[in-house]
Order: sequence, then C-alpha cells, then structure tokens
Amino acid sequence: MTAMLTVRPAGPGDASDICALLNAVDMIEIGRPETDLGTVEADLRHPDVDLATDTWLAFEGGRLIGYALVWADSGPGRVDGDHYVLPGRPAAARLLMERMEARARKLAAGAPGGTLRLQLNVVPILDPALLTGRGYRPVRRHQVMTRALSPTVDLPPAPPAGLVLRHCGGDEADRRRAHALVEETFAGHFGHVQRAYGPWLDHLDARALDWSLVWIASLPGEGDAAVLLTRDDRTSMAWVSHLGVRERLRGRGIGGFLLRHGFAVHAARGRDTVGLGVDTRNETGALALYEAHGMGLHYAVDTWELPLHPQG
Repeated sequence: MTAMLTVRPAGPGDASDICALLNAVDMIEIGRPETDLGTVEADLRHPDVDLATDTWLAFEGGRLIGYALVWADSGPGRVDGDHYVLPGRPAAARLLMERMEARARKLAAGAPGGTLRLQLNVVPILDPALLTGRGYRPVRRHQVMTRALSPTVDLPPAPPAGLVLRHCGGDEADRRRAHALVEETFAGHFGHVQRAYGPWLDHLDARALDWSLVWIASLPGEGDAAVLLTRDDRTSMAWVSHLGVRERLRGRGIGGFLLRHGFAVHAARGRDTVGLGVDTRNETGALALYEAHGMGLHYAVDTWELPLHPQG
C-alpha cells in the first residue's frame, strides 16, 4: 500500500527537518553531508520569501521526503528555486515542481522573458526527463572546488609591489566599498544581479558574516583594486564567496595573492579545507587560476532554466 502524499508550507520550526533532508540528498549526490542548519534558517527568513506561498514540504506517511522553495530577488522576471526530493518519489517530485512553476509565473507576471532557474547536481536525484519534458534546459555549469589547507604550508604570501590590504571588520564605509567592488568586478558574470547595499546584505545573509574575513586590496595611484570575501561559518570547510579584481588591473597577480592570503588566514584559524564555486565558462580565467593554486573538483552543478510562459 502506498503511503499518502501530503504537501504544506514550511515554517521556521521545520528548519532542522529540512536540513536533515538536504543532507540525505547530499549523501546520495556528493557522498557526504554539507548542508548547515544556518543555511536553511537563512533561506526561511529571507525577506523576499513568503513561507506561506513560496515554500512546500512533501510528506509520505508523515515522513518528510521533499522540499521546494522559490524566491524573486534577482530583478524583474527572474525567479530562482530549490527542489529536493528523495529518490523513487516521482509523484512528489512532479507535484513540487508544479507548485514551484505556478508560483514562479505569478512572481514573474508582467515581466517579459520571465524564467525559473534551478541548480541541480550534474547527476541529480531528480529524473532529467522530468525537466526536459516540462521545457527546462541546462544553460550553465558551475564547479564546487576544494583544496586542503595546512598552517605549515599555507603561510602568508608576499603581496605584489605596493599592494595594501585592509579588512572590513570595523568600518561601515569599507563594507559599502566591498559591496561596490563586488558589483563592479562581477558585473559581467553569468547570473550576477546588481543589488543595492541593503538587498545585497540580505542576499549574503550578513547576520552570519564575519567582516574581519573580508578584505579590500589597494594600489598606489589606482585606489581600491580588488575585494576578497570569505566565510568561516560552514561546518565542512572555509568558503571563498567572492574574489574580484577590477578589469583594468587584472593580470598583475592580485587575484592569486588574495586567494593565497585567504588560504593562509583560514589555515591559521584551524580549517583543513577551503572551497568555492566557479562558473566553468567564466571569461576572466577564474577556473584556471583556482586550478593553478591547487584547487580541484569537488562536485559540479548545472543551472536549468524554464521560460515562464504566462499560460504554462
């Protein structure tokens, strides 16, 4: 006898159960649990997410087997989503996808060229035929790359001539400057969305950000040249969230220096692994830079996109 499938919105009190579900998916797709409770809580409290209309939990006989979420903080017409369902539950996978798409059409209503984007492991639990049959297509691939850290190997590097670093731990003006540098240096990247300072903080979940792990690099005669934003709030590894060098100053070794600086800082803090995400088609050569500094593939994800035709 098949257990009854039920769906309801998520609430703040569901964060632990959602985290456990996502880690069960992690175990299947990448071999180890890497979802932190804080990440789930940040998603559920995001100011652009209405839990009653933008989240869904699927239960099978009282057991949580699926979770979906949509949000629209990336500009007119673009909706992003997460979709997690345990294997062997095609009905739940389809039902959650139908709910997501219906809500996404409402969120994108009135904007030309509306789309819904999902990021899924390159070998997803979700049947790719369900995606293609509903009109989704893969449009980009990103890699999560990692590198082992050691306090005896990853020592503070010597900066390029004249380069000066300052962290953003105590100065609101520097935090705003870091935001401006991220917006400038990532402007041409796939999927990047220009955000004002306040929405950027919400998107970043700045409540959990240690600003002493964010640095701005400056050069004489050039001013602020680059930004490095790292995090130490993940259980599994330290994380490089953003590394950006102003276009006219690229090719001077600044990016490599900042990357090694991040390695050294987190190694000294006792972390044994650092990770980051990179667009495999990034035109700045980021993938090659990371590979040259010893980072290797941990896993990869594809971005799938669905045109949001108003009538479905």
